[in-house]
Amino acid sequence: MSGERVVLVDENDNEIGTEEKMKAHQEGKLHRAISVFIFNSKSEMMIHKRADDKYHCGGLWTNTCCSHPRQGETYEESAKRRLKEEMGFEADLKDIFNFTYKVEFDNGLTEHEYDHVFVGTFDGEPNPDPKEVDNWKWVNVEELLNDMKENPDIYTYWFKEIAEKVVSYIKDVQ
Repeated sequence: MSGERVVLVDENDNEIGTEEKMKAHQEGKLHRAISVFIFNSKSEMMIHKRADDKYHCGGLWTNTCCSHPRQGETYEESAKRRLKEEMGFEADLKDIFNFTYKVEFDNGLTEHEYDHVFVGTFDGEPNPDPKEVDNWKWVNVEELLNDMKENPDIYTYWFKEIAEKVVSYIKDVQ
């Protein structure tokens, strides 16, 4: 992660500079992010368990892929790049909405993101990067939403914030 930079933005997603990734998270600076949700032909969602040694939220279940665009990279380019790097496959993606959130973690880091949310479909087997992913699975979306209510501590903050909206979108387009 050393040297990796995030794109800083204002509340309207206007780029205002870059910052070293860890410093941006230590100082809670608003930066660009992407969240990818992949569904199979049975309308199941692919989720993954973050590697235990991730800089925050290690060991928690989350959406298929999430990351930060590089400077000069579009949100879609970033989403496709990180899906291939983290989960080992490619898919056509659609940008369905964006949102901003801020959450402070117990380790002193703050995630403050202007996040674009993408959906796509895939029916194969992923080949996840073990530095990023401890486990993965396909889940029934209704069972997932119920489990998030019953066991909120095993899911990432941003995933809980947007999962229901993404599921509603998928149901509306089917």
